[in-house]
Amino acid sequence: MGISRDSWHKRRNTGGKKKAIRKKRKYELGRPPANTKIGGKRIHTVRTRGGNQKFRALRLDSGNYSWGSESMFSFNFFLFVVTREYVPFFARFEAHYAVPLGRKKTSKAVESEESDVLNKKRSNHCQRKMDARKGPSKIDPHLEEQFTTGRLYACVASRPGQSGRCDGYILEGKELEFYVRKIKAKKAK
Repeated sequence: MGISRDSWHKRRNTGGKKKAIRKKRKYELGRPPANTKIGGKRIHTVRTRGGNQKFRALRLDSGNYSWGSESMFSFNFFLFVVTREYVPFFARFEAHYAVPLGRKKTSKAVESEESDVLNKKRSNHCQRKMDARKGPSKIDPHLEEQFTTGRLYACVASRPGQSGRCDGYILEGKELEFYVRKIKAKKAK
């Protein structure tokens, strides 16, 4: 019969049926959902009205994700909703604030190696700038915990079935707390 985006086939608020005033039209056309899966990149193009195109992402494994509070973004690969390989975020954060991010304290040798990397020889002006930045770089404890594991919770903000891209943002603050609670509750069951 075909998928349509019309409203005349639906019932009224009172429950009464609407009389069909015409047959289906091309401009009322609906299409099946993309149901994007995780896997190697597979995108189909769909011709739409006016000769324009939509990009149906049938499979994707990567996208651009932003870190809102730090005003940076990075191209990353993802597993389900949990993302991985946030190396660009690590590098940018450490270069900007000269503060280690998501590293476990294991031994003094590793700590001294880290301090050498973060405190490399800089000009006096550059060093003052780095010292001034060290203060405001307070990260949410939930987020720092995720950086130590190397996996972050992220939300997909784009529409892969329309744009063929899977872009989004890292969850932070109240939104992150909400989803962490939900996931823990789900695991408890």
